[in-house]
Amino acid sequence: MNAKNKNSSWIPELDGLRVIMIFLVSAYHIWQQSWLTPRIGNITMDPLLRSGYLWVDGTVTLSAFLLAPPYARSRMEGTPWPNTKAFYRRRAIRILPSYYFILLLVLLAVCLPWQLYHSPQYLVKDLATHLTFTFPFFRDTYINTPLGAACWTLAIEAQAYLIYPLLAAGARRHPVAVPLGMAAVGWGFRLWCLWSLEEYSMVVNQMLNFLDIYALGMGLAPLYLKMKTLDAKKIAGRSGKRERSTPWGTLLPVLATLAFAGAVWGLAYLVRLYAGSSVGSASRGLGGWLVQLLGNPAAGSNYVIIQRNQMVYRPLLALCFGVLILTAPLSVKPLRVLLGNRVTHFLAGISMNYYLIHQTIIVHMRRLQFPYSVAEYPNQVGEQPWQSQYTLLAFALSLLAAILITYLIERPASRWLNSRFPRDGRW
Repeated sequence: MNAKNKNSSWIPELDGLRVIMIFLVSAYHIWQQSWLTPRIGNITMDPLLRSGYLWVDGTVTLSAFLLAPPYARSRMEGTPWPNTKAFYRRRAIRILPSYYFILLLVLLAVCLPWQLYHSPQYLVKDLATHLTFTFPFFRDTYINTPLGAACWTLAIEAQAYLIYPLLAAGARRHPVAVPLGMAAVGWGFRLWCLWSLEEYSMVVNQMLNFLDIYALGMGLAPLYLKMKTLDAKKIAGRSGKRERSTPWGTLLPVLATLAFAGAVWGLAYLVRLYAGSSVGSASRGLGGWLVQLLGNPAAGSNYVIIQRNQMVYRPLLALCFGVLILTAPLSVKPLRVLLGNRVTHFLAGISMNYYLIHQTIIVHMRRLQFPYSVAEYPNQVGEQPWQSQYTLLAFALSLLAAILITYLIERPASRWLNSRFPRDGRW
């Protein structure tokens, strides 16, 4: 962490983590359409692509962490408590313009021309629930919606934003009890799902299933602020004019880098575990042991087992992501530069719109049969050069759309709204 960013809420290194996570999720979605599995020498990318959905948990963990430092700093340093109206204002200005534009664009350019709604009533319900971030509560608007399957992540974020100031205020008085209570609710909901249900598609990604992840973010924030202080601490040299790092300040980047590497190793293990989820693995590992302990005769479909493992291993996965988030800004300089630079800052700036639009684009490319393929199902027969062309075009068109939406819609709307509403939160 350099001096320039010492007192800034922006943490450059987390730009790189955000970009990696979001692009791995999009690579998974594109792979679902193309079935193209690259290799680097004798190393196949199949496990990384097949388990690509797990990186969504990483983006939620990152968001949970980034919400917490202003509140933790207020408790630790006695600074003014963050203004709740300003909290809602910032997030509304950041999210709503481009999100609503993307919904309108998909509705007018894809859903209506291709008659993807079977009735006007379904159209109204789907649009209304998407506008209010309530669509994950209904099967038809969550699983079957033609407005874009990737939006559910933003919905649970918006739901968390709604209650976060209240939770933070509770943690101000009870800094241990409130996060532990949040974790208990999250774990309790997850265990109830595993105990009571045989199919998890409607519960695996509900906000309650991530409540312990937001508690983790609350716990990481004060730890990060304390470690950041140690990293920046200086003591006077013998002359009284020069300054040098304390022994702890010198050692901290090395320890942080080792912890970062350990978290990467843990994620690599989980990647292989998630990629190996199958009917045959139902009774193996922690997930199978927990299901047997709970006495749940869960159905044997591969999809059910994958979602069960998502819930069972989610805390461990979030812990690995939390270590990455905590240590990346405190690591050695080469790693910090690799993660936090102009390229990652630019890509992080368009990442939300890229994430929201990419799945609609890649699915519609298949609907339009673009690029042209000889076979009816070119992914199933491994048709080349179609697989490579489709993959490259999917990334390129998604990036282009994200750039246009960011700089033609989001940024102008943000400037206009910021000029209209005062920054202190008064409306």
